[in-house]
Amino acid sequence: MPPRLAIVLKGYPRLSETFVAQEILALEQRGIDLCIFSLRHPYDPASHPIHAEIKARVHYLPEYVHDAPGRVAAAALRLCWKAGFWRALASFAVDLWYEPTRSRVRRFAQALVMAQEMPRTVQHYYAHFMHTPTSVCLYASIINRQSFSISAHAKDIWTIPEREIRKKLSASDWVVTCTANNARFLAGLAATPDKVTLLYHGLDFTRFDQNPEPAAVRDGSDAQNPVRLISVGRAVDKKGYEILLAALVELPPTLCWQFSHIGGGELLESLQQVARELGLAERIQWLGALPQAQVLTQYRAADLFVLPSKISADGDRDGLPNVLMEAQSQRLACLSSRISGIPELIIHGETGWLVEQKNSHELADAMRRLISDPGLRARLGQAGFERVRSEFSMQGGIDKLMQRLDKSLGGQRR
Repeated sequence: MPPRLAIVLKGYPRLSETFVAQEILALEQRGIDLCIFSLRHPYDPASHPIHAEIKARVHYLPEYVHDAPGRVAAAALRLCWKAGFWRALASFAVDLWYEPTRSRVRRFAQALVMAQEMPRTVQHYYAHFMHTPTSVCLYASIINRQSFSISAHAKDIWTIPEREIRKKLSASDWVVTCTANNARFLAGLAATPDKVTLLYHGLDFTRFDQNPEPAAVRDGSDAQNPVRLISVGRAVDKKGYEILLAALVELPPTLCWQFSHIGGGELLESLQQVARELGLAERIQWLGALPQAQVLTQYRAADLFVLPSKISADGDRDGLPNVLMEAQSQRLACLSSRISGIPELIIHGETGWLVEQKNSHELADAMRRLISDPGLRARLGQAGFERVRSEFSMQGGIDKLMQRLDKSLGGQRR
């Protein structure tokens, strides 16, 4: 069937955005014919099994104007007769005045190609992330006089000017976002607050072991059987891994533990160097990016999940990390930071453990307690397992999203 919905993404497929992939597949399973427009080609060495199940055609826009100048020029020539082209150009000119960068020019060029190559059957555009993808989506929607909506997450909200957020909120049909903290902030900037809806991504639990075995009983006293710590996340500033390394150094030398990190990221090499300088290298495994099946195997072998997320200097931060929900789905006790949407998932002392961000001393104290007390880890892991299964299923979020999309698509499905 010809596509009726266009989903606009910064990159596709991406291992770190499995929540996007599971949503796309769920929409296809609910009867929506769609296509994908990606601003970048994939750069991850592997993909998630979900990506293989998605049937939508992917259109890759030129990442840089110099990559395909003829494609951009041809799109401009074919569109310049439209009144929407000149309205989009005026909107772009205002944005360029506030942000005179090559990146802003690239967004308009990508929008031209997207607008020109958009299948005529598409009735609505849906952009994941409020920064670059929504800018491209907004310009293309003006050119083609088509409605669009936004799924906002974390960095894309907190690192762009409020002026730009207000403009995008005003132009869009509706916005969904994945934490109550985000929703309050965006609703406060919207002319009509009910335009913003809280929508937890949740997990598709059919893809996870329904009855994972409880963690082994380890208390950090046996060097031959150390407590296994794990974290999954890109090595970027907002994940706070330098704080974790500082906290690990503070643990008593008699406490027996091993730490495994899963993920890539631009700070990976520098973190490895810091670990060597701190004398931690022999206790840490840097596993790099792994396919989902291998990540689940690592969860099941671990005793404690640690994610010391923080708010970066530029405002970047996590929303509600899917990896925390994944870890809880495996009865794994979770230790994280009291920021953004994390307290919406983890109830401190009941379904997990929370510390203040950027506080290596408090993080070290929490790790020491949790490493030494397998009974506490087991209670937190079981309570987290029960809550994530009851409150954070993907299906509830998809139900809300379908209500929005049905209105935008005229209530028609195949």
